[in-house]
Amino acid sequence: MKQPLGAFVMILHGHIPYANMLYEAAAETYIPLLWCIEELAAEGISANITISLSPITIEQLSDERFRQWFQTYLGEKSHRAHLDSQEFAQHGDDHLSYLAEQWKERYRALLEAFVEGYDRDLVAAFRRLQDAGHIEIMTCGATHGYFPLLHEDASIKAQIKQAVRTYERHFERRPRGIWLPECAYRPRAEWAPPPIIGYPETPRLRKGIEEFLGENGFDYFVVDTHMLGGGHPLPVNVSREDTLGKAWSHIRHVREASRYDGPNTPYRPYFVGGRFEDHPPVAVLVRDPETSQQVWSGWHGYPGDYNYLEFHKKHQPGDLRYWRVTDDRNDLAAKAPYEPQWADERLHQHAGHFLWLVRDKLRRAQPEGEMPVVCAPFDAELFGHWWHEGPRWMTKALRWMNLDPDIAVMKASDYLGNHSPDRAVTLPEGSWGAGGGHHVWMNEETAWTWHLIYDTEKDYRALVGEHGRSADKTVQRLLKQAARELMLMQASDWQFLITTWSAHDYGCQRLRFHFDDFKFIGDLTRRFAAGGTVSADERARFERISARDTPFADIDPLWWE
Repeated sequence: MKQPLGAFVMILHGHIPYANMLYEAAAETYIPLLWCIEELAAEGISANITISLSPITIEQLSDERFRQWFQTYLGEKSHRAHLDSQEFAQHGDDHLSYLAEQWKERYRALLEAFVEGYDRDLVAAFRRLQDAGHIEIMTCGATHGYFPLLHEDASIKAQIKQAVRTYERHFERRPRGIWLPECAYRPRAEWAPPPIIGYPETPRLRKGIEEFLGENGFDYFVVDTHMLGGGHPLPVNVSREDTLGKAWSHIRHVREASRYDGPNTPYRPYFVGGRFEDHPPVAVLVRDPETSQQVWSGWHGYPGDYNYLEFHKKHQPGDLRYWRVTDDRNDLAAKAPYEPQWADERLHQHAGHFLWLVRDKLRRAQPEGEMPVVCAPFDAELFGHWWHEGPRWMTKALRWMNLDPDIAVMKASDYLGNHSPDRAVTLPEGSWGAGGGHHVWMNEETAWTWHLIYDTEKDYRALVGEHGRSADKTVQRLLKQAARELMLMQASDWQFLITTWSAHDYGCQRLRFHFDDFKFIGDLTRRFAAGGTVSADERARFERISARDTPFADIDPLWWE
């Protein structure tokens, strides 16, 4: 049998912060993604993709409130499309009326799938696909906290431990891979809060992110391409033993005379760090820039094609979209009506082009002694939400690549299990944000947020030191709710919304909101534990917070001890 040129690993990262954006993501991305995988499975084809679902997203999808409200959301969308159809027909625009009818039927189909097909449980639907071998599910930091900038190592540890615990509860196995929030990495080094934050502190030695991951049994994570350029490769010997879900039990340096002096390539995996003999090793897969840009870029990639649905122009009320990209100008008034058949033709061409592109990259990427890999990581919400035709493009592309003998489409763990790294690499600090560093999350607009987060982290560590081992059930309940507010406050989404001005005021309000609630609960805990008076209004406020913010029932305050 002909050997493939190499492997293709597609990784989708699904994350929505603790917010109402979840309804759009579920309707436009998560259910269409399930449809894509199920359609291929019905043809006897395993999609063989890797999907990261952040713990906070999983908890929201599993919340009974979401299950009820999402049904209402889908019903309202379908009704709104019906009203749009009538409105367009009254104005003599039969084509827009037709498009509105298509939206109506789509939301009806989504509602039927959610209620009858998935029994209102999307997490269980993903679990069944993983159990059947069609996908691999990764995890992420519990609330998408930005690891390199968190003040306390205990916060990183808690974000990771809660991720493992949530994954095990919902998927009944241990996670093998983790998506670092914003693909943000920090090596072992002396660290102090950046000066822009205005939080003076003497530098102290902190562990590299891979050390936390190795201690918690992870096999791999993902980084952006530029990170590899700043790394220094080291040859290693690998010992294989399956323990704690890991594919490797130990690696060690080989003698300096064998040092590898060739270029780093994103088409092979690496172990990470320079102290990997001190902890279970962790591998990294590196984003391929060309294939990734072809899919995510609105300027240079497929989503910007003039025949695809325009994201920004929406009909009011209802926010439904009826126009195509049309041109490269930003004049929404000039957008032409959407033509579904034209979009379908372009999907066919773009899926074929992507097949050729991956095959060509594998043909030219031949790292010595190993099967090359093209790793293509994306935000899952690109497919369907931002790029309406994305899930249908994915179905075509995965179908053709899985049937192509030159390409081995593989889940991340399957590739690493058969083609483990043979060298390690040290990586610099960085992320996949603009500029490759921390600027999107740490700048003059967001410095104040980190000051609040750092104060809260230190306060919670002290609070757990004082009362973490209390046998009082009320104290433990207070501590757990304070931990939830801390974790929700740490979400990287708030700084992103502030910096990009996509929802500046909302990002500010949400972070301050959780900070104020944390401080209230911290004060309440100390007073209650000391036998002080707690008023009826304070009890009522705490109950409102507890009823509102409910994720992570199994959170453990002692992670911060």
